[in-house]
Amino acid sequence: MNEQVNQSRLAIIGMGPRGLGALEALAMRVEDGAAPLKVDAFDPFPAFGAGPNFDPDEPAVCQLNIPMRDVEIRPPKFARCGSFAEWLEDAPGPNAFPARADLGRYLEERYADLKASRRLEITLSSTKVSELKQVDEGWMLRVADEWVGPYAEVLLSPGQPDVEPDDQLAEWQQHADASHGTLAQSYPAKRLLSQATAWSGRTVAIRGLALSAFDVLRVLTTLQGGKFHQGKYLPSGNEPACILPFSLDGRPPFPKPETEAIDANFEPEHEETWAFSDNIKNAATAAPKRAQEFITEALLPVVARILRDVGGDADTSDVADWLETEWSSPGSQETGGSLETLQAGIAMAEGKSLPSIGYVVGQVWRKWQDELRSGYNPAETPPETAEKIVAFDEGLKRYSYGPPVSSSRELAALIDAGLVDLDYAADPDFALTNGGWTLKNDASSIEADVMIDAVLPSPNLSILRPPLLVGLMEAGRLSPIADSLAAHTAGNGQLIGKDGAQSRGLCLLGRLALGSVVAADSLHDCFGEASHRWAEGVMERLGPRT
Repeated sequence: MNEQVNQSRLAIIGMGPRGLGALEALAMRVEDGAAPLKVDAFDPFPAFGAGPNFDPDEPAVCQLNIPMRDVEIRPPKFARCGSFAEWLEDAPGPNAFPARADLGRYLEERYADLKASRRLEITLSSTKVSELKQVDEGWMLRVADEWVGPYAEVLLSPGQPDVEPDDQLAEWQQHADASHGTLAQSYPAKRLLSQATAWSGRTVAIRGLALSAFDVLRVLTTLQGGKFHQGKYLPSGNEPACILPFSLDGRPPFPKPETEAIDANFEPEHEETWAFSDNIKNAATAAPKRAQEFITEALLPVVARILRDVGGDADTSDVADWLETEWSSPGSQETGGSLETLQAGIAMAEGKSLPSIGYVVGQVWRKWQDELRSGYNPAETPPETAEKIVAFDEGLKRYSYGPPVSSSRELAALIDAGLVDLDYAADPDFALTNGGWTLKNDASSIEADVMIDAVLPSPNLSILRPPLLVGLMEAGRLSPIADSLAAHTAGNGQLIGKDGAQSRGLCLLGRLALGSVVAADSLHDCFGEASHRWAEGVMERLGPRT
């Protein structure tokens, strides 16, 4: 494969949803009747287009955290499968949260349509790429024991790569090997399900109380034969005796509004959205303090108006104080306990209680995600400003990325049934014992013999394990935009190295570019403007084609 470089030859490493979105954007720019662009795709995961997050073989209890009404990833014109709702047999109503496996099957079909369009000539390889180097003719990839290429363009879209465990998890891995305790991972859920059949009557702790924890809870309950009925949980007897979810603050995320009608209460007006679009563009290139002011200026009147419209008693100064504190100390203004936070979130999502300032801020922020990306992602943001804006966005995810309210109700029902105990949910102390893990609060302790890790690793480059990415870091081509953030990339996705120079034709899309881009974990981001900017850059660099 070491022939003279063909200027239309590309490589893509990672063929999950982001790789699919990038190639669709590229195919849209290939004119009908033109010679196809040649693409070699490398990914050991067999579900091309879906990836592990939307594995078609995962249990149906693993849900998206967005309702059908908000799944807006329309296919390109050359695709035959239509929208997700059109493609899905017996599509649920607009307020339902579909299974991730169903979306995975849909994305597989999108990939099949992409191949059938003949705009790209795609060759697939399930072999991992271990090394990459630049030569005069382009880029060479080490695949198994062979160098292949050269390629005019290489796109890295690795999703969530393997990382070194944090100190706590590393200690627990060693402890599990030396004790009678069992340490498991939340995903793949089908593997967890196989393991969980042996945990009947045992005490199981869950490290993490975010979205993944809700999937884990269903694996441990309904997939063991239990049922939810009229707000109650009816156990099968195959479940663990006790389930102990915990996190640093012990508070579950706030659920999204239950219906389209309730959600409409949080809709910004067109003029308010236009103002935010302008302000986020200005914020992205401003100094940190001024960036905060730009974003606050856009949020403040909208949140105050919505609170007035729904009959709340908070005034503009209350909203201003809340935002000021959120910028400096995200999450610190919620003081309720685990159960109180869960119940308050359910009531607000159902429209049965007035929304808090934070809940309104989070829902408005969710509705501005496209404008946030459009204003921030193409910009060359100063590192200190990137850290500030990303931290604000990440903090608001407890509202904006929340689960369906049905998941929160399920958690409440499991608590009522005595299966889930939140007494140790808020940053418990631990003692490692021969039987597993002893969780401690101020008043009591309890031993768990199974620990499930449900924490998504950070995109910190220093903990990456794949040799390809480690090699790029050592070569200075993959470099963080700031110490607390991920890779430095240009607006078109090209990597910017430690020396500040762009690596022509070497690009990265996804969560490993957090800081250079914002809100990169979203499904919609995979098919959004970032992919189109990358595709435009590729076509410009390849030059005119016949």
